[in-house]
Amino acid sequence: MKTILSAIKASALSLILLTSGACVHAQNLSESKNSTQPQVQQVSDTAIAVNSYKPGINRVTFQSEGETLVGNLYLPANYKAGDKLPAAIVAGSWTTVKEQMPATYARKLAEQGFAALAFDFRTFGESGGKVRSFESPTAKIVDIKNAVSFLQTVDAVDRNRIAGLGVCASAGYMAVATAEDPRIKSFVAVAPWIHDAAIVNTIYGGEKAVREKIKIAQAARTKLQQTGKVDYVPAASATNRAAAMYGNIDYYLNPKRGAIPQWANQFAVMSWAEWLTFSAMPQAKQIKVPTLFIHSEKAAIPDGARQFFAAIPGNNKNIVWFPEAQQFDFYDQEATIDRAVALTVKQLRTSL
Repeated sequence: MKTILSAIKASALSLILLTSGACVHAQNLSESKNSTQPQVQQVSDTAIAVNSYKPGINRVTFQSEGETLVGNLYLPANYKAGDKLPAAIVAGSWTTVKEQMPATYARKLAEQGFAALAFDFRTFGESGGKVRSFESPTAKIVDIKNAVSFLQTVDAVDRNRIAGLGVCASAGYMAVATAEDPRIKSFVAVAPWIHDAAIVNTIYGGEKAVREKIKIAQAARTKLQQTGKVDYVPAASATNRAAAMYGNIDYYLNPKRGAIPQWANQFAVMSWAEWLTFSAMPQAKQIKVPTLFIHSEKAAIPDGARQFFAAIPGNNKNIVWFPEAQQFDFYDQEATIDRAVALTVKQLRTSL
């Protein structure tokens, strides 16, 4: 256990998040010529009617527990009516919207012949939800399952060939959805952020600091119930130590990268209680489908990914380590993403 915790502490130096008041400085890649810029494209304001899908980006809507979720369904350039395509649901890091890293992966998968759905979870982006920017793992897992239900109604999709791809925090959400929903036939985790209580304590400054964040979150929820007002902090900030991600995090602060207009850069304080107590780890033993993990020792909490991967039963799984990649490289750096997508495509073509 001491060895594992030492490794976790070492990897925490490159993490995204605040650790007991000490900021984490992300790699500054704003000037990199290899950066994949957010793919923001204009699409219709009207949801696509059944059987009316076209090549490229199709704006879609579907329901999740009474909330309307908005997504973009990417189809190959050579798609034609009547095609039944293998499909992937693509979800990104915590607090993010569909136009950030989900758009990049979905677009590239469509270029390889897949239907790919990137959508805003409830309370984020264009999707419904009164309390905005509420990072609820439970709700996001349900949203993923409802995204599967939606894809099964899409004429362009083979309802029996649907995969899940989760980047960073969504890898944990997708893992639970995969373990619980047999309709997901293949699972890919890119730069997965998967934590348990021990990892949370290490990252966030110990049990006392974690309890304090949970206490603050509970107070924020009580305030909402009593007054209808929501407490927010920045999702990312180089100056506000209360931010969910504190430090010079170029991906989230640079408008040429992830700081796009569609992203609100806010975090509902009451999110901490659920985020800090959520763990996908127990679900690893329930994953029965082909699984691919793509990660780096220099990215976020590799020991969490290693622990989860080891607990997946059987041999129908593979983990690939990128030797030099940082966490944010998996979000928008062309070379890193292209290699991850190539591995994903190989996985999906043999498992769907």
